Amino acid sequence: MKNGRPGVPRAVQVVFWEAVRAGCSVEEAGLAAGVSHYLPYRWLGRAVSTVSREIGRNGYRGRYRYRAVAAQAQAEFRAARPKTAKLAGNGRLRGRVQQGLEQRWSPEQVSMMLRREFPDDPEMRVSHETIYQSIYVQGRGALRRELATCLRTGRALRKPRRKEGQRRGKIPGMVMISERPAEAADRAVPGHWEGDLIIGAGNKSAIGTLVERATRFVMLLHLPGGYGPEQVAAAMTQTMGGLPDAIRRSLTWDQGKEMTGHAQIAVDADLDIYFCDPRSPWQRGSNENTNGLLRQYFPKGTNLAVHSRNHLQAVADQLNSRPRKTLGWKTPAQALEEFLDAAAA
Repeated sequence: MKNGRPGVPRAVQVVFWEAVRAGCSVEEAGLAAGVSHYLPYRWLGRAVSTVSREIGRNGYRGRYRYRAVAAQAQAEFRAARPKTAKLAGNGRLRGRVQQGLEQRWSPEQVSMMLRREFPDDPEMRVSHETIYQSIYVQGRGALRRELATCLRTGRALRKPRRKEGQRRGKIPGMVMISERPAEAADRAVPGHWEGDLIIGAGNKSAIGTLVERATRFVMLLHLPGGYGPEQVAAAMTQTMGGLPDAIRRSLTWDQGKEMTGHAQIAVDADLDIYFCDPRSPWQRGSNENTNGLLRQYFPKGTNLAVHSRNHLQAVADQLNSRPRKTLGWKTPAQALEEFLDAAAA
């Protein structure tokens, strides 16, 4: 017998615990004893919302007709009922999803663009998780499994991301990110860029990546002759020096030795250059994310020197034409164009 529950008459407790011993559920026993349905769960250290949801979901004609056996039967029926995958039963929707994936859009981008394209047609809406499950989950494969190669990772199985980022050495004369102007930190003004390299097989080739913080606009540096300080400085000066003044304010890089010539780049490209703290890739978050996107086009363990300048431009154009959630589903190209038009007005 359970005793000593403050504020609860002993007779009520007797009814409750006798009902429990007779095989009633906690919900049934509490209702039989005439106490608030949350009180027994407070005694047992359970969450109030657990019993409240259970009674509301499985009560028969109201919460006070709850029966544990009937509730269990209902739960088993709901779990076992056949349910046709949405993409399997809607060929028109499935075709649009496949078209988006083949353009190398992420499932979330596909989902949001369907909402914008078909605002009044709920049959043409699907969540990004449903798209993932249709590709990866056996038995729900409404989409061709080969479409997994169109996803960013290209993996046949879903896996958590592995952490990246290693310290690659120090260089003299660095101006640290702590001295970067506040307008760059809050992304209020376009023209502040983040940069890095993606490295090829055997650390023998690389591609430079540049991302504008406010618009997420991407540019790629062609480095066919290697990624030493001289090659990077030449490519950086050529690419950044050709930008309008309105979008050429600063560049933030990690502490890689390829930026040893940063002082000359700053002069030639008329650009302020800042460096991240060691082991702090989140200080270039937009660039890190973009490098992940680029690995879909330039896989690890491959020779990056074989890609032509035209091919790099085509990849950058494709990324800049993707709708981005952080931009309100505008593309980076649209966001940059809007800014330039406003600056020229």
